[in-house]
Amino acid sequence: MAKGHRSQIKRERNAQVDVRPSAKLSYARVSVQKACFVLDAIRGKKINTALAILSYNPRYASGLVKKLLQSAIANAEYKYGQDPTKYPNPENLIVAECYANKGPTMKRIKPRAQGRAYRIEKRMSHITVVLDEK
Repeated sequence: MAKGHRSQIKRERNAQVDVRPSAKLSYARVSVQKACFVLDAIRGKKINTALAILSYNPRYASGLVKKLLQSAIANAEYKYGQDPTKYPNPENLIVAECYANKGPTMKRIKPRAQGRAYRIEKRMSHITVVLDEK
């Protein structure tokens, strides 16, 4: 068991900040399962390869993830733009992590036969892409 007060333990845990360039899309109108099909295809790939995969993937989520990946690349350029000596070559950037977390669900009602009502669940997700240097 960790030593120290609960607030001290939380403070130490939250102090560990991930400095890799990333981008996050919140409240994407696509389910986590459907987004993960696209994310699994690009995980661990170089960014040029990942963009090519997303360009030719017919799924709806691929358009969202492509835009998100381009945002993460722009974030990397901006972050290292302050100190050009640390800027990694874009050829060396890879998709280190990409994942989708569950977001809120919109609940709708669909009328059915004999006065019944079925619930329609329109799921959302929060998609995150993290880049790293190879």
